[in-house]
Amino acid sequence: MKRALITGVTGQDGAYLAEYLLKKGYEVHGIKRRASSFNTGRVDHLYRDPHEAGVRFFMHYGDLTDATNLIRIIQEVQPDEIYNLGAQSHVMVSFETPEYTANTDGLGTLRLLEAIRILKLEHKTRFYQASTSELFG
Repeated sequence: MKRALITGVTGQDGAYLAEYLLKKGYEVHGIKRRASSFNTGRVDHLYRDPHEAGVRFFMHYGDLTDATNLIRIIQEVQPDEIYNLGAQSHVMVSFETPEYTANTDGLGTLRLLEAIRILKLEHKTRFYQASTSELFG
């Protein structure tokens, strides 16, 4: 069974992707920020107690600004595919906090790629970068 890791899984596209991959028979792991705890409505219907038999959807707390946590999650999950849909994508917020936006969107991508390299998964794991227009200012 293929295993996928999705950043931004609680967003619109992340939730649709999780549903799609589950229908294709994948085991799906999603990363969500602790601040997103109240914003899980898009994936609540997918979530079941991970101790039940046959569960294929798992949630992990993480943040694209925390390299150590990303490495730990990727090491635990050992994904075949990583979909980076996580981003700070609000236009007004990007103007108000440009450094945070760059840290999350630009360096967050670098942190994921570095985790793949450090864990020597570059020949096993495919990386998909969805991105956001906020990368371009």
